[in-house]
Amino acid sequence: MSLVRRALPEDAGEVLRLRQVMLDSVFAAGGSTDWHAESLPALRARLTEPDGGFVAFVVDHPRRPGALAALAAGSLEYRIGRAGNPRGRVGHVFSVATDPDVRRRGYARGCMESLLDWFRERDARQVDLNASAEAEPLYASLGFVRKPDPSMRLAL
Repeated sequence: MSLVRRALPEDAGEVLRLRQVMLDSVFAAGGSTDWHAESLPALRARLTEPDGGFVAFVVDHPRRPGALAALAAGSLEYRIGRAGNPRGRVGHVFSVATDPDVRRRGYARGCMESLLDWFRERDARQVDLNASAEAEPLYASLGFVRKPDPSMRLAL
């Protein structure tokens, strides 16, 4: 029996907590959590949409009832088709985290495998993500490869 399950609206607070764990590991530990309260209603709403373009897969914490041990979240987007992806469905993984006290148990891998299955079921032909150096071996073992990235960003 798999420990991985789809996140529910009542998991939203824990999903945000694990997202903060991920952000702290990639950027600077101890980042502000002031944004959590404003983000919580939107996240709960997205977690209620069974057929929406957003999903999170989680593992319950084995020793802390009501807490989550791991998370993998992503979204499905449409982009105008091209060679190799004529239907234009693209998955994006943007939040993978494991609670520090339960790492190295395969929880993140299980969540990622469920997320990749979800993308496959929706006929996504590619999945993108940004990888920290610590997480890169996991993603490489799942078939992800580094790509030259001409990305730019504008903050509005």
